[in-house]
Amino acid sequence: MTDSNSDQPAELESSSQAYDRLTEFFERHGLLSSAAEVHGLLTGMIAGGAGVEGDEWLLLLSDLINEGNSFPPDVREQVSLMAAELCASLRDPDLGFQLLLPGDHEPLHERLQALTAWVQSFLVGFGVNQTNLAGLSEDLREAIDDMVEIAKLDIAVDDDEEAERAYFEIMEYLRISAMLCFNELGQNGGAGCKTNKTLH
Repeated sequence: MTDSNSDQPAELESSSQAYDRLTEFFERHGLLSSAAEVHGLLTGMIAGGAGVEGDEWLLLLSDLINEGNSFPPDVREQVSLMAAELCASLRDPDLGFQLLLPGDHEPLHERLQALTAWVQSFLVGFGVNQTNLAGLSEDLREAIDDMVEIAKLDIAVDDDEEAERAYFEIMEYLRISAMLCFNELGQNGGAGCKTNKTLH
């Protein structure tokens, strides 16, 4: 019987398994951020044009989620892998990018909590590189404005079909907006989306 916490390759996991495993992994290493927050931050940084080669981005990430303390080697390895997978999924011509959130079996309020944490973190990561929104396309400015509103969502909701549908619509909107952001800024960012990791 295999250990369910083993770091199996992410492509063999469902995203909810990856979410549970990564949240547990970050907790085990004393990080205060959930998997949704780390994923949101990294997505915002990469989609906003931050490079993820060298150590600069890791120092920035440790400032944001680890009180400026450097990451232990296995956390560095894990977030580097997440960054590489994010780059690959944001570049995927089949639009394979997905938000990293709890599975559908979790209560809706928990999923909404993770969703708002993801978008709040995305905006922080995005703001690292993009402080002046005036130069963005109208579509992207509108998407960022919408994200700011979504980040303020009240998560006290009824767990019904309508709320469930709204959750999926918001999640899909954020997914498309992140890809739009990457296509406009991350794809052509000076540093590009190069990482120290090679995906096979």
